[in-house]
Amino acid sequence: MTILPPDPDLAALRLELARRRAARGWSYDELAARSGLARRTVIEIEQGRTIGSLRTWHALAHALDARFDELFSTLCRGHNLPGAIKD
Repeated sequence: MTILPPDPDLAALRLELARRRAARGWSYDELAARSGLARRTVIEIEQGRTIGSLRTWHALAHALDARFDELFSTLCRGHNLPGAIKD
């Protein structure tokens, strides 16, 4: 029997991106300029119209001075990690 992992919480990831951008007082234009991405790409990711590639998220993490794993940990909030003891 195959046990699939839970779906990633993409909404939480987008909210974390928006929270970090807002905490710095940055507009979409500012984040785009600092990440080297197009403004449209930043908007579409934050608004959930696209997921973005790993390369895109890597650029966003660097622009936000965030560790990549910290940013992406939001995908698994509320999930039991593999090998974790279940109650």
